[in-house]
Amino acid sequence: MSANNPVLNRLEQRTVEADEVIEYLKQQVLLLKEKAILQASIREEKKLRVENAKLKKDVEELKKQLIEKEKRNRVKEIAVPAAAAVQSSSKVLVSETVKPAASTAPAVPANKEKSPKENEDKKKKKGENKKSIGGEDESKPIDVSRLDLRVGRIMTAKKHPDADSLYLEEVDVGEATPRTVVSGLVKHVPIEQMQNRMAVLLCNLKAAKMRGVVSQAMVMCASSPDKVEILDPPSGAVPGDRVTFQGFPGEPDKELNPKKKVWEQIQPDLRTDGQCTATYKGAAFEITGKGVCKAQTMSNSGIK
Repeated sequence: MSANNPVLNRLEQRTVEADEVIEYLKQQVLLLKEKAILQASIREEKKLRVENAKLKKDVEELKKQLIEKEKRNRVKEIAVPAAAAVQSSSKVLVSETVKPAASTAPAVPANKEKSPKENEDKKKKKGENKKSIGGEDESKPIDVSRLDLRVGRIMTAKKHPDADSLYLEEVDVGEATPRTVVSGLVKHVPIEQMQNRMAVLLCNLKAAKMRGVVSQAMVMCASSPDKVEILDPPSGAVPGDRVTFQGFPGEPDKELNPKKKVWEQIQPDLRTDGQCTATYKGAAFEITGKGVCKAQTMSNSGIK
């Protein structure tokens, strides 16, 4: 037993030494890991610094280009002739705001007289501004010459599928294709009298949807609370013939602007006279060289 004690002591001593070596190696491994992480961080930092430097250089280059373009634009705007300077004033102000001190444009005197060409252009522009979206000239008088009244032929008429009081008509008004017209005449005119019938139509009202169908014109009728009659064109009139009025020359508007209430202001002066002739302020609905438009029996009645 005593002989084994030295051996056991040596084994225990070597075990302790082995444990110390293992602990030392563990510490070395941890140090190596930390060192590797630190080196990787340093490399990443260097890489980011290089990229930042490159980006900074790009930004500086773009700033130089922007400054050069602003300088060129300012010079170009200042070089514009006086007649066009007013139109480009906003651009000049933008350029001068960037570098006010660099502006060399002479101040334009406030009381400088405009050239004849400028005055002419200004008058022309004012004239154009008088034209509204619908194409009518707002300086034109509001009278019957603004209405596009034409002879038309009602080719076919049938009941509106969704309204018992309305006819759905196809009407030839002298154009390439017939117009679709919706009229509330069911209670006043039998459907047989609507077929292949000549009539007078107002063709420049704004198209309007009536029970799901767009109506592109309006059949003109003598009208009272109890009776309605379609106006008849004179014998020999053909689809597309223009209705004119003595004393009221002029071309009709392309389309009546609903906001201006042109039709509403003209309509009260449309009436049949004592001989059932359709008139506007006493001037007959006339087809040049062919005669006048009339109602069948209704005299001194409104027209709409």
